[in-house]
Amino acid sequence: MKRQGRFQSALRIGAVAAVLATGVVAAGCGSSSSSSATSNKDVLTWAEAPQTPPNFIFPFTSLAFFSVSNTSQFQYLMYRPLYWFGRGAGLSLNTQLSIAQAPQYSSDGTSVTITLNNYTWSNGTPVTTQNVMFWMNMLHAQKENWAGYAAGTIPDDITSIDVTSPTQMTFHMNAAVNQDWFTYNELSQITPMPDAWDITTTGGAPNSGGCAKAAFGTADSACTSTYTYLSKEAGYDPSNPKAANNSLSTYATNPLWGVVDGPWKLTHFDASGNVTFTANSSYSGPIKPTVKTFKEVPFTSDSAEFNALVNGSIDVGYLPVSDVTSGTSNALKAGPNNPRLTNYTLDPLYTWSINYFPYNFNSTGDDGNAGKIFSQLYFRQAMQYLVDQPLYNQKINKGYGVGTYGPVPVTPANSFASTVEKNNPYPYSPSKATNLLKDHGWNVVPNGTTTCVSPGTASNQCGAGIPAGAKLAFNLEYASGGDALTQLMTAEKSSWASAGINITLSQASFNTVLSNATPCSGGSGCSWELENWGAGWIFSPDYYPSGEPIFQTGAGSNSGSYSDPTNDANITATITSQTPLTQYENYLAEQLPGIWQPNAVTSLTEVVKGLKGVIPQNPLWTINPEEWRF
Repeated sequence: MKRQGRFQSALRIGAVAAVLATGVVAAGCGSSSSSSATSNKDVLTWAEAPQTPPNFIFPFTSLAFFSVSNTSQFQYLMYRPLYWFGRGAGLSLNTQLSIAQAPQYSSDGTSVTITLNNYTWSNGTPVTTQNVMFWMNMLHAQKENWAGYAAGTIPDDITSIDVTSPTQMTFHMNAAVNQDWFTYNELSQITPMPDAWDITTTGGAPNSGGCAKAAFGTADSACTSTYTYLSKEAGYDPSNPKAANNSLSTYATNPLWGVVDGPWKLTHFDASGNVTFTANSSYSGPIKPTVKTFKEVPFTSDSAEFNALVNGSIDVGYLPVSDVTSGTSNALKAGPNNPRLTNYTLDPLYTWSINYFPYNFNSTGDDGNAGKIFSQLYFRQAMQYLVDQPLYNQKINKGYGVGTYGPVPVTPANSFASTVEKNNPYPYSPSKATNLLKDHGWNVVPNGTTTCVSPGTASNQCGAGIPAGAKLAFNLEYASGGDALTQLMTAEKSSWASAGINITLSQASFNTVLSNATPCSGGSGCSWELENWGAGWIFSPDYYPSGEPIFQTGAGSNSGSYSDPTNDANITATITSQTPLTQYENYLAEQLPGIWQPNAVTSLTEVVKGLKGVIPQNPLWTINPEEWRF
């Protein structure tokens, strides 16, 4: 997950903070026994979600690695973003935990001044404005490799940056901006990078790469060389994006990654996801770790994770939905805990997210017809009419779930979600789905394979480029390791089959699905049809849910290459004016850029009794183990 979303209209920061701060609590998938989870109180153990180990350390992350497990739950522990958002159950800007003070905008909204707090890298050098410029120059050179990029936004809207001192700098924009949008979705993306990383060869002198100290946007060639070197050190080859990451075993020993400004330093990492952090003794932030060691523990399945909790070997874990013995009548509140976990407190987490998975609108699958079929709104409507979200939340998620009916979260409660979204434009209706297909020239074969019998572009025909005999038969790959997702995919396959939409299911690891679900422009390398990593999109670090990274034409995290000029115009309006989100979200709720899915509780988190600071959880799904204490 962390396929993100973003940007906003003309609310002031205080107003946005007031709305965002109404966020709800978070939760996981864990459980526990009646025995103490760990006897060594100098060590904290935290369970990774099954088959979602971190697998990328460099915090300039492409879409293939842009997940919560890599960013909020791994990189942020070592490399702090310029601005931190959320504290407890709130979602607003948290200046206490930010590297910089609150941004100060000019009266005309065309510039913003950033003043840094006194943070220090673990090698003794200060965190300076030059470290921020390093990020900005790399973003200018490699914006297509930054998963949060959307055309016209950062860095495209920055004309120049003045570095006036080691602690102060001013960004100049090409037009007046919505200040809240710029803070919550532009400045939020920046992670300062140390001078020690500005190199192009192992052993190079700090800043020898020529990227960090250049004026903004003047060192694209140097920054590209630096980016390529750092990416390869992290195991990603930009010239061969699908190659395996063979550098995972070096993460804890490579001196590059040992230069941190966060509260934790990496001391062990392996390809399976066993991660060990040690408290950074030189951490200059406001909250120091009280334990010496923090461990992230991988699991291959829900059952393995549950057994670890029953055995008492995990301090913070996740209760699998399949192990919920008593459901809840209120999705936002915990029901009774599993009786085998009496030494744990159950706390449900709903993140600031939507759940969907993309169509590949450029897919060459299904004999070359998949992308053309997906481009037909009536087909997407038929698919959505066959997704019974309330039923799935009740039966599969045992009451721990809410609906996703559009591009804006409805939970935590907020003022952004429209009436259209809340009321579900496409309630479950097999008859409407079947009639849509019949009315557009398809011979519907329930529990068989529906085919096009009336090709053409008239309103009663299959649509542009779809030949006679084209089949509604598609491949859907989804993330393995979770019983609830398998049940959901099986139920939806059966429902789609009732209209003759023949879905072939397959499983792969979370990281594999995430890597496969990347934009492509057609041809032999663009055959994927439907990919479901199982968790949709969390709006972080693009906290205002205006959707540029995921649904704007050509955006870095627009996995399925969705493109619609009306949608693009709606997004632009929310960025450049005081236009509310309503028009944008209502349009996409009806246009269906992906398949809206039930938003199951992100995490039924189990916290061993006696461990403080975990609850309330952050709905942005960041973890702060430096705040946890027995």
